[in-house]
Amino acid sequence: MLMCLAIPACVEQLINENYAIVNLGGIRKEISLALVEDIVPGDYVIVHVGFALQKLDQTEAERTLAMFAEISAPNKENI
Repeated sequence: MLMCLAIPACVEQLINENYAIVNLGGIRKEISLALVEDIVPGDYVIVHVGFALQKLDQTEAERTLAMFAEISAPNKENI
């Protein structure tokens, strides 16, 4: 079974009305804004396969990113 993951990203720069540069955990990536409206730098969006799917509240984005960081951190009990 395959799973797809959409992740929160912070919009750093608008390229034009349909494209932006986002920060995905330190990686800058160009994405399409064709599916969302009224995005400005500093907004968080949910990104999947290069498209922003929806705007996300900053608090929810930060909470989700913190959970991802916790999941990916080495488990000290297994070391």
